Amino acid sequence: MARYLVISGFTFLLDLAVLSLVRSGLGWPLPVAVTIGYAVALTTNYLLNRVLNFRSHDPIGPESLRYGAAVSVNFGVFLLGVTTVLAAAGVPYPVARVAAGAAEGIFMYCAMRWFVFGRSRRDDRVRAWRLPVG
Repeated sequence: MARYLVISGFTFLLDLAVLSLVRSGLGWPLPVAVTIGYAVALTTNYLLNRVLNFRSHDPIGPESLRYGAAVSVNFGVFLLGVTTVLAAAGVPYPVARVAAGAAEGIFMYCAMRWFVFGRSRRDDRVRAWRLPVG
């Protein structure tokens, strides 16, 4: 859990930096800025969690499809939905993004632990309990 929090904190700051650059620096619409910031952060988050946290050795294709499914739900419900609704209600967009990020963190940890990387973790536990043959 600690590694997940460090990785997520780093990629969340990356997300906010890109969001601010695209929204305030380039003046692009908020939904576009949220999408670009999130795309950069989610790719970085997946790769760091795969290698450093969950230490997955599963094929990247099926695993990345599961990650994509979790990200799609997360993006629509938490990131774009919560951020846009709060910003429309008058909350400054960086504050709205932080609030959405808290919900996102909980959802994505559960999704990665039990759905995205869960197969690899189950296989490791099974291998650990097998008796050596021969």
